[in-house]
Parts: sequence; structure tokens; C-alpha cells
Amino acid sequence: MELVLALAIGVLVGSGVWLLLRPRTFQVIIGLSLLSYAVNLFILAAGRLRTHAPPVVERGVAAAAASHVDPLPQALVLTAIVISFATTALLLVVLLAVRGLTGTDHVDGRDDEA
Repeated sequence: MELVLALAIGVLVGSGVWLLLRPRTFQVIIGLSLLSYAVNLFILAAGRLRTHAPPVVERGVAAAAASHVDPLPQALVLTAIVISFATTALLLVVLLAVRGLTGTDHVDGRDDEA
């Protein structure tokens, strides 16, 4: 499970960085989204990968740190998903406004010159 998650994070980071270096603004926005997904997976993995483990300590049960999952990374990822969705929506609106003003969707505002 850890190897699959590490490979997924690596692929998302590599794809995100590659898209960030592209000249079109839509590709840059998609690259930022992929990087945010990679960071979310990394934060989730930092909270230990355990299945069927309770996230909180129950009353009357002896608390052992190894038998529970940390709920903080899950809460951070949930918050980050909402923030990244709002940021992506804002960037898409800005992309449409800039496209309308300049007539191009290049990051530097100029078309490719051959």
C-alpha cells in the first residue's frame, strides 16, 4: 500500500510540475491542481496508513497510540480540498477574464512566434 501511494504521489508531482512549466494558462491551473492532490495524499499518508482503525480513543478503552489513526491529517486534507476547489474556481474566472482582455491564453500574454 505504501509503495502504491508513494508512486501515485510521485506521478502527481511530476505531472503537476511538467504542466506548471507549460506556456498555456489552463495547463498551469491543471498543474496546480495536480500538485495540490499530491500534497493532500502526502499529508494523509503522514497520518499513518491503517484500515479499519478507529480515529479517536473510545471512553473506557486503554489508549495505545499504535492502534489509532491520527484524525488531524484527515481534517487538514478535507480543509485543503475545499480551499483548492475555491482557488481553482477563482483561477478559472481570472483565466477567462485575461483571455477576454488579451485574446490569448499564454502565460506571458503573447502567442508563439515561429
